[in-house]
Amino acid sequence: MKALVTGVSGFVGSHMAEFLLQKGVEVVGTIRNRSRMNHIEHMLRDLHLVECELRDPFSVETLVKTEKPDLIFHLAAQSFVPTSWNAPMDTINNNIAGQLHIFEAVRRFDLPSKIQIACSSEEYGHVDPHETPILESNPLRPLSPYAISKVAQDLMGYQYYKSYGLHVIRTRTFNHTGPRRGEQFVTSNFAKQIADIEKRLQPPVMSVGNLEAKRDFTDVRDVVRAYWLALEKGQPGEVYNIASGTCWSIADMLKLLLSFSDANIETRQDPARMRPSDVELLLGNYDNFHAATGWRPEIPFERTMLDLLNYWRSQSHGESGG
Repeated sequence: MKALVTGVSGFVGSHMAEFLLQKGVEVVGTIRNRSRMNHIEHMLRDLHLVECELRDPFSVETLVKTEKPDLIFHLAAQSFVPTSWNAPMDTINNNIAGQLHIFEAVRRFDLPSKIQIACSSEEYGHVDPHETPILESNPLRPLSPYAISKVAQDLMGYQYYKSYGLHVIRTRTFNHTGPRRGEQFVTSNFAKQIADIEKRLQPPVMSVGNLEAKRDFTDVRDVVRAYWLALEKGQPGEVYNIASGTCWSIADMLKLLLSFSDANIETRQDPARMRPSDVELLLGNYDNFHAATGWRPEIPFERTMLDLLNYWRSQSHGESGG
């Protein structure tokens, strides 16, 4: 069996590749000429890497025609919400065009590939308290250009299934974190700041943004197992929430991280870290996915956060977790 993982050098892509290799699956991964390789260095002998610009239809067509993957895990994206405010068109173009080119190539060569597309809980956007835990049937009220791009990817997946019979599974994943998470994301940013303070690389003051937001966090290692099960047991055309079903405020997450350190650390709010509009509460219901696949999260949040902190403690200064 052969799997194509787009964005294999990224946070989720590297964990996905590890999971697939342990399953004995042949892994083809897409990279770009500016991709950082630090997440996949330990797997390079086992991976088949292909330089592919997903926004270029010819590049994608050549890749799909040559490799003919049985499984496609489409994980490549501009995935950082604040960046989407600064570069909305680039985010939308990047996230929609890449997926469209994959779908068109699979359709053109009439391949039976099963395709998982990584959608996002950000699609739900504004959620009223009585609507939680969020079901897949909840209205989509996106609140960022990134969320708009994910709604488009999501609905495109549905359209290509209905129009052309492509075996597409849409997964709306809630917040996920763990070792290798990019330092711009809140859990990783806090963990890196603590590690840097412990190493005396920054003063014992942590910059924070909105601590009131509440998020549903799942360990990335549980998430990639979910993606595998989505293609193994999920219904084509369906959309599934991938979530933990529990909620942590950013303030409580920070408190947990600080409890793992002996350093005396002050926290200070930084106005630059606040977003134009923020989703206040994201709490997912994953019953639909559990019924289809038997999946449930297995790694406790406390272990996820300790592993993340230890990841940053193990990094030499200046190394990004992008």
